[in-house]
Amino acid sequence: MSLRTRGMLYLSILHLAVLTLAFGLLRNQLLWLLFVEAVLVASFVVGLLLIKRVMQPMQYAQQLKELLQEKNYATRLKQERNPELGALVDAFNALLGELYQERLHLGEQRGFLQSMLEATPSAVVVFDFDLRISLLNASANELLGLRAALGQGISHWLEGAGEFAAAPTSAEQSLADAQLRRCKLDFLSQVDALPLDIATLITDQEGRTFRAQRKQFIDRGFARQFLLIDEITAELKRSEKATYEKLVRVLAHEVNNTVAVTGSVLDSLLYYAPQIQSSDRDDFSTAIDAAKRRASALSGFIDRFTGVVKMPEPVLACTDINVLLDDIAALYRSDCTRRGIALEWRPRPNLAMLELDWNLMSQALINIVKNAIEAVASQLSLLPNSLAYVRLELELEATNAGKRVRISVVDSADALALVPAGQLFSAFFSTKKGGQGIGLMFVREVLQRHGFDFRLISVAQETRFDIWLV
Repeated sequence: MSLRTRGMLYLSILHLAVLTLAFGLLRNQLLWLLFVEAVLVASFVVGLLLIKRVMQPMQYAQQLKELLQEKNYATRLKQERNPELGALVDAFNALLGELYQERLHLGEQRGFLQSMLEATPSAVVVFDFDLRISLLNASANELLGLRAALGQGISHWLEGAGEFAAAPTSAEQSLADAQLRRCKLDFLSQVDALPLDIATLITDQEGRTFRAQRKQFIDRGFARQFLLIDEITAELKRSEKATYEKLVRVLAHEVNNTVAVTGSVLDSLLYYAPQIQSSDRDDFSTAIDAAKRRASALSGFIDRFTGVVKMPEPVLACTDINVLLDDIAALYRSDCTRRGIALEWRPRPNLAMLELDWNLMSQALINIVKNAIEAVASQLSLLPNSLAYVRLELELEATNAGKRVRISVVDSADALALVPAGQLFSAFFSTKKGGQGIGLMFVREVLQRHGFDFRLISVAQETRFDIWLV
C-alpha cells in the first residue's frame, strides 16, 4: 500500500468516525449537525489537498528514479511555483544536468580511448574479473591470432580448446599449421606466465622480440588486469648493430695489427729453418706453417664479421630471379651429386623482373643454400636416399595487397626442430659444429636492407627459409 493511499485511508476513517460521533451527539440539534458536517467536509478536502502537496516531492523523486534507470539525463522536470517544491525541482534538474555532462565527458573519453587502442601499434589485452578477455585491440588480434577471443581466458587455448585464425587448406598445410600452432601456443604460454608489474622480454615463432607487461587497474572497487605487448625487435637490432660496429672496429684493428706482426715474425723464423738440425727441421717448419694458418684463419674470421657490419647499401636493379636461382643451382649441383643429395629446382617462367641488388642477394642465397646442403650432409647416415634433398622454390603468392614473389630454400635435415626461434639470427650462434654464427647475421642484414620479409622455421620435418620479395 502506497503512502498516498495510507494517508487518504487515514483521513477517511478519522472523518467518518468524527461524523458518526457528531451524528450520535447532535442528532436532535439539526443546525449544529449541519455545521459540523460542513466543517468535516471542508477538513477532508483540505486534508486531501495537503496529502497531494506533501506527496509531490515523492512524485518528483519517482520521476527522477525512472529517468536515472532509463539513463535519460537530457530530460528535465517541470518547474513549480511553490518555492519549496521549486528548489527541489531545481536540485533534481541540476543533478540531471551534471549527469548529462559527465556522460558526455565519459563518452568522449571512451571514444578517444577506443580510437587510441585501435591506432596504437602496441598489443593491448584487457581481462575481466575472472581473467577472461573483455577487450582485444587490432594489434593484439593480429599478434595473437585468437579466434572468438572475447569471454575466454588464455588457458582456453593452452588447454587445446581454442582455435587460431589460420585454418589448414590441405594435408601439407595441415602439418605446417600444426607446427605454427605449437609455436603460437609457446608464445601464449610466455604471455600467460608474465608476472605482475614486471616488464619481461619474450620472443615469438618468427624470432621477433617483445617487451611484455602485465598491469592492473581498479574497476568498481576490484582489481582487473591487462597486458601490454610492444615489439622492440628493430630497437634491439639497432642497439645490437651499434654495439657490433664498435666491437668490430676494435677487434679488427687489434687482430689485424697482431696478425701482421705475427706473420712477419713467423716468416722471419722460417728464414732460420736451414740452420736447425735436419731431425728437427720438419717439426719446426710444420709448427710455423700451422701457426701461420691459424693467424690467417683468424684474419679471415674478422674480415667476414667486418663484412656484415660494413655492408654497403643495396644498389637496386631489375633482376630476373629465375636466372639468379639458376646460377646458384648450377654452382652447387655437382657438389650435391657427389654427396648423394638431390638438388631440386624448377624455374618459373614469365615472372616479372624485380628490383634488388644482384651481388648482395646472390651472396645471401648462396649462404642459405650452403647451410641447407651442409645440414643434409651432416645427417646422410640417418636419412634414406629418397629423403636427402635440398629444394629451391619460386612461387607467386596472392595477398590482400596483391601478389608477391616467394623464394624458399627447403631441406630435409630438420636441424632447427629443437632450436629456439629467438636464437637463430643471434651473433655467434650456430647449429653447425665449428660454425661461427656469422652467416645468418649477414643474410638477415641483406634482407632487411632490401625490406624483404623472411622466416626460418621447421615445418613437417623440413627446414624452410622463406623470403617474400616486395
